[in-house]
Amino acid sequence: MSGYGQTKAAMADFLAILLIIQNRKIVNFVLCYNHFMKIRGFETITLYPHLSLPTRATAHSAGYDLAAAETVTLLPGEIKLIPTGMKAYMQENEVLYLYDRSSNPRKKGLVLINSVGVIDSDYYDNPENEGHIFAQMKNITENAVTVEPCEHIVQAVFMPFLIADNDTATGNRDGGFGSTGD
Repeated sequence: MSGYGQTKAAMADFLAILLIIQNRKIVNFVLCYNHFMKIRGFETITLYPHLSLPTRATAHSAGYDLAAAETVTLLPGEIKLIPTGMKAYMQENEVLYLYDRSSNPRKKGLVLINSVGVIDSDYYDNPENEGHIFAQMKNITENAVTVEPCEHIVQAVFMPFLIADNDTATGNRDGGFGSTGD
């Protein structure tokens, strides 16, 4: 982990104890978490300020349920990007993976066509689309399938990632969806 990343992680875990002393007596003691530093989470993009942030279904769920931000209809065999209205912030050594919901193929006839979506930390607030997260879905039925706003479409899981010893990546993101490849 880079020095910058270690510093940010240490700051994020920092607990401050504030003592207010008057005339050599402790008159107030406050234990406070540094809540001003964002560690990881979701925000709505400008276009969809009314949406609720993703949540986990249970205390033991790994994934946050991402929902469609608007109505999208997919014709048989069609692949479309479904907007979620969300962007995700995380530490520079973390990634957000998008996984298909296990019930999508059976209940909706939809699959996350790229199997796993990868949202890099530098995708957040990119100038092209604010870091808007899309789910790339395919209709595997013989009928049109409509996804309604607030309907859960994918699960999002935050994870750390490792870098190889000889890694020399130095580039910076200059776009949105699909901008780091050909």
